[in-house]
Amino acid sequence: MTTQFEYVPGEHEAEKASNSYLMSLIAVIAGLPLPIINLIATLIFYLGNRNGTYFVRWHCTQALLSQFSLLFMNSFGFWWTVSIVFGDETVSNPYIAYMMTVFLFNVVEFIATIYTAIATRKGQHVSWWLYGDLTNLICKP
Repeated sequence: MTTQFEYVPGEHEAEKASNSYLMSLIAVIAGLPLPIINLIATLIFYLGNRNGTYFVRWHCTQALLSQFSLLFMNSFGFWWTVSIVFGDETVSNPYIAYMMTVFLFNVVEFIATIYTAIATRKGQHVSWWLYGDLTNLICKP
């Protein structure tokens, strides 16, 4: 859902807020097989901007929350795959269903991140379902 903040963020604020989403995309390219890389990159950017304006803090927090949930899904899929390749596990229907779900979730999150980075760069406020509400609880003006 795209809305406007009560004030129009400045060019510098919009750029920093947009970069919070781009950080996770860059981390995907750099550390694709390891799910924790995205979270670490987004966390470092969040820590660097946690004292910024409300607009920047809000979007850094939302980006961090989305990466945190992806960490759990991707880590479970990663270690399940490792146990199949190097262990006694076999490919099963639940594994295939889970991996399809994880893939779909990652594609949707990737597209939403690109859209949000572009909209936020224009000064628009994009609140994701679930993450936006959690961000409102965590990040206060």
